[in-house]
Amino acid sequence: MKLVLKNADTNAYKKLSVSRRILPCLDVAWHYHPEFELIYITKSNGLRFVGDSVSAFQPGDLVLVGSYLPHLWRNDPSYYKEDSTEEVETIITKFTIDFLGNEIFKLPDFIEIKKLLDKSKFGICFGVETSLALHNEIVNLPNLSSVEQYIKILTILQKLSLTDDISILSSSDMRQSTTESSERIDTVLRYISDNYAANIGLDDIADVACMTTNSFCRFFKKTTNKSFTQFLNEVRIKNASRLLVQDDISVSSVCYAVGYNSITNFNKQFKQIMGVTPKSFREAI
Repeated sequence: MKLVLKNADTNAYKKLSVSRRILPCLDVAWHYHPEFELIYITKSNGLRFVGDSVSAFQPGDLVLVGSYLPHLWRNDPSYYKEDSTEEVETIITKFTIDFLGNEIFKLPDFIEIKKLLDKSKFGICFGVETSLALHNEIVNLPNLSSVEQYIKILTILQKLSLTDDISILSSSDMRQSTTESSERIDTVLRYISDNYAANIGLDDIADVACMTTNSFCRFFKKTTNKSFTQFLNEVRIKNASRLLVQDDISVSSVCYAVGYNSITNFNKQFKQIMGVTPKSFREAI
C-alpha cells in the first residue's frame, strides 16, 4: 500500500459531496486529496493520523482536514473482526475551495471562513462544545437536497470559523503536492495501530516495511516528521488516555494494556506527551 492521491468519488462537476458511512476505517490507505474534508464521528473509536499528529478519536470527534493533507482514521482492531458488533457511523463532507465560485472566499464578507480554510492545512479538531452544538445540523446533511447542502455547509463553516474551541493537529505543513511519496507508510501505520500493545522493535517494523533499519529510520522521519520510537509512544499514550476515562481499569492495567512493561516508563512517557501524570489525567476527567 502507498500514500495515495485520491480524486473525488463524485463526478467532475460536483464540488460538494456529503455521505454517511457505516463501515470501519474511513479509508484503506493513508491518503490525501485536493478537496477539504469535514469528518464527524457519531459512532466508533480508534486512532486518527493527520499530518504528523496521532490522536485517539471517539464519538463527537469533529475535524477539518485541509487540501492535500495526508490523513487516516483507523478504528480499533476489534472493529475489523468478522463477528464484530461494534457500530460505526461517520458523516463525511468534501468540498473544493471553489464550491461556491472562484472568488467567493476572497470577498471581505467571507474573511473568517478563508482564515479557517487556511488553518486547515495543519488539520483542525473542534472541541466537544462546538461538536455538540453542530451535531443535529451535521448529521442531517445527508438528508438534504443538493441546494440545501450547499447552503447548510456554508452556515456550518461560518459557525466553525467563529469559535476558539479548536486544536491545531499537525505541528508542520505536511501537504503533498505530487504523487511521489512512500509506498510503505500505509502498511507501517496500519501495523502500528493494530499491534501497538505488542513489543515492536525497530528491526520488526523495518521488516514490515521491507527496509534496513537505517533506511527505515530516514524514511519514517521524512514521512511523519517523527522518529519511530516517538510515534509509537504517542500511539500508545493516546490509547492509554482513552482507557483511563474508564474508572474500572487501574493505571497499572492501562500501562500493560498499551504495551509498556514498566510503570515508571509509562508515567514518564505519559507526562511527556500529555503534560500530566496518568493519575492527574484521570482525576481531571
